[in-house]
Amino acid sequence: MHVNQKNWLWNGVFIAIILGLCASVYLAGKRIDYSWNWDRVVPFIINSDPLEIVAEVDGTLEFNEQGQPQIYPYDGGDPQLIDPTLALSLSEGDMVYAGDVLASIEQTRIGPLLEGLLVTIEISIISLLFAVVIGLMVGLMRVSVNPALRNLAITYIEVIRGTPLLVQIFIVYFFLGTVLELERFTAGVVALSVFTAAYVAEIIRAGIQSIPSGQMEAARSLGMSYPKAMIYVILPQAFKRTLPPMAGQFINLIKDSSLVSVIAITDLTKAGREVISGNFAPFEVWFTVALLYLVLTSALSWAIQRLERRLAASD
Repeated sequence: MHVNQKNWLWNGVFIAIILGLCASVYLAGKRIDYSWNWDRVVPFIINSDPLEIVAEVDGTLEFNEQGQPQIYPYDGGDPQLIDPTLALSLSEGDMVYAGDVLASIEQTRIGPLLEGLLVTIEISIISLLFAVVIGLMVGLMRVSVNPALRNLAITYIEVIRGTPLLVQIFIVYFFLGTVLELERFTAGVVALSVFTAAYVAEIIRAGIQSIPSGQMEAARSLGMSYPKAMIYVILPQAFKRTLPPMAGQFINLIKDSSLVSVIAITDLTKAGREVISGNFAPFEVWFTVALLYLVLTSALSWAIQRLERRLAASD
C-alpha cells in the first residue's frame, strides 16, 4: 500500500476514535438527565453586565460646594464621594440606604474565571522561575564530589519527592507562614517552587550525567576551571537534552498550582468552585476550567517544542 494511502487510513482511524469519544461524552450527558446551558458560563469569563454603583452608608444625597454628589451619613461619619460624571438615578435630598443602586455603568470586564486564570498564570510563572534556580543549584550539588553537598541534595530530593504536595502546602502555610509571617500567595509560591525544584534537580542531574565524561576532561585540558567547564561546556549540552522532561515538569507545575486553592488563594480552581456555589452549573463550569488549564499547558508545550526545534537546528 502506498505511504500516502496508509497515512490517510490511520488519520481516518484517529478521527473515528475522536468522534467515538465525543459521542460517548454526549450520550453520557444524555443519561444523567442534565440540562446543559453554556450561556450561564459566559458572564464568568467576560462580563458585559452593567456595573452597579451602590450606596455604602445610610444617609442623604447632597451636593458639596464643587457640585460633587455625596452621601452624608445619618451617624455623622465621613461622606461617601460619588463620581460626578455618573448619571444618578436619585435627586438631591433623597434618602439613601446602604445597598441602594445609585447609578450603573455600561462596562465590559473580565469575569471571575479569567481573574482566577490570571492568578494561576502569575503563581505558575513565579514558581517556575524559582524552581529552575533552586533545581539547578540542587542538581549541581547532586553531582558534586563534595559528600556534604551531595548528601544534602539527596536528602532534600528524597524528602520532597516522598511527601505529597498538599501536605507540603499545609506545612509551609500553617507552620513556616506563621513563623515567617508569609502571605497566602507567598506561601503557595514557596511550596510549589520547593516541590517542583526537587524534580527539576533530578532532571538536571540526569542531563549532566548523560554528557560523556570526555567533554569535561577536554574542557579542563584547555585550562578551564571546573565551574567554567560546567557553565560553558556541560550545561548547554545538558539543557538541550533535558527540555522534553523539563516541559513535562513545567506542565505538572501548572496543574499542581490548583492545590493552592486549599489555602484560600483565588486561582482558577477556587474561582470555579465559587462560581458553582452561586450558579449551580457544575458541569459547564468544570469543563470550562479544564479547557482553560488545557490552553495554558498546550501553549507551554508548543513554546518548548518551538525552542527545542530551534536549538536542534542550531547544532
